[in-house]
Amino acid sequence: MSEPDERLRRWRLVLGGDSDGTGQKLEGRDAGMDAALAALYKGQDSGTSRRAGLGASAPSVARWLGDIREYFPSSVVQVMQADAIERLDLTRLLVEPEMLEAVEPDVHLVGTLLSLNRVLPEKARSTARAVVAKVVAELEKRIAQRTRAAVTGALNRAARINRPRHREIDWNRTIRVNLKHYQAEQRTIIPERLVGYGRHAQAVQRDVVLCIDQSGSMAASVVYSGVFGAVLASMRSLRTSLVVFDTAVVDLTDQLHDPVEVLFGTQLGGGTDINRAIAYCQGLITKPRDSIFILISDLYEGGVREEMLRRVAAMTAAGVQVIVLLALSDEGRPSYDHENAAALAALGVPAFACTPDAFPDLMAAAIERRDLRTFMETAKGVTPA
Repeated sequence: MSEPDERLRRWRLVLGGDSDGTGQKLEGRDAGMDAALAALYKGQDSGTSRRAGLGASAPSVARWLGDIREYFPSSVVQVMQADAIERLDLTRLLVEPEMLEAVEPDVHLVGTLLSLNRVLPEKARSTARAVVAKVVAELEKRIAQRTRAAVTGALNRAARINRPRHREIDWNRTIRVNLKHYQAEQRTIIPERLVGYGRHAQAVQRDVVLCIDQSGSMAASVVYSGVFGAVLASMRSLRTSLVVFDTAVVDLTDQLHDPVEVLFGTQLGGGTDINRAIAYCQGLITKPRDSIFILISDLYEGGVREEMLRRVAAMTAAGVQVIVLLALSDEGRPSYDHENAAALAALGVPAFACTPDAFPDLMAAAIERRDLRTFMETAKGVTPA
C-alpha cells in the first residue's frame, strides 16, 4: 500500500463511517476493527451520549470484548471497556459469568466489581473473585518488593544510634561523618562520633494506620490501598491497621493477610463521615510519636467538619505523622474539597495525590519524619492540592 493510501486508511479508522470524506474502503482485519470501534463509538447526537450497537445481552457484549482483545493492545482494551461501562451502562451485565470471563482485568474493572459486590449473584461471585485476584497478584508483583525495600531502608536509617556496640557500628557512615578528623601524619581517621544501627530486627518500630474513604469516586484508591496495606502488614517491623469508611466505619485489619478478602470487605458508594473514621483511628494509636496515620480521601466531609479538623490537630500535636492523600491511583489531579485541603494545610498537614509508584518513597519519608512539604514538591508522581 502506498504512503497516501496508508494515510487515508488510518484517517478512515480514526473518523469512522463511510461518509467520512476519505473514500477509503476497509476490508478484512481493518473492517473488523472498524466494526468493533463503531459498536461503541458510532454516532453522537447533539446533547446526548453516543449510541452503539452492542445489544443488550451478555453474549453479544462478550463477543465484542473478544473482538477488541484480538484487535487492540491491552492498554487500549482497558480504555474501551471503561468507556463501554460508562457510556452504555453495562454494569448490570458484569454480573454474568460469561461477561466476566471475557473482560481484560484492570484496577478500574475491579473498582466496578467492588461497587457491585452486594448485588452479584452467586454464579458470578466466584468469577468476579478470580478477576479481582488476578489484578491483585499483578499489583503485588509491581509494588511489593520496592515497598519493602524502601520501608526497610528507612527503618534502618531511622534506627541509627550514636553510641553503638562494636557489632552495631555502621562503618561506612561513621567514616563519612568523621572525614574532617583525618590525620595526615598517621594516614587515618580518628572517629569522634560512632554511628550505628539500633537493634530492631524483630521489634515493631512503627504503627501504621491506613484510613480509606470508600465513596464511589475513590474506587481505584481503595484497590491500591488494600494491596499496599497487605504488603505493609507482612513486615514485622510495622504494625499495620486498615480501616475503611463511608458513614460507617469498618476495621479490616484482621483480613490483611488476604488483600482479595480486604477488597471484598469494602462497600463502594454511599456518604462520607471522615470525622467518625478519624475518631475510631485515634483509638488505635497508642504510641503517637512512633505512629503514621494516612487518610486517603477526597475530603468531601458529610460529618462534623470542625471536629474533624480538631482531631487532626490533636494527632499532630501528640506527635503522630499525619498524611492526607487525595488519591492513591495512576490518575492525575483528583476532584476534592479545596476548603478542607486548605484547612489541613494550615495545620501543617499538606494534602496531595500520589501514584502507587511514589507511595514507597512517601512511606520512607514518613518513617524518617522528613518534611512532607519538601517531599511533595520534589517527588515524582505527586500532585499537590
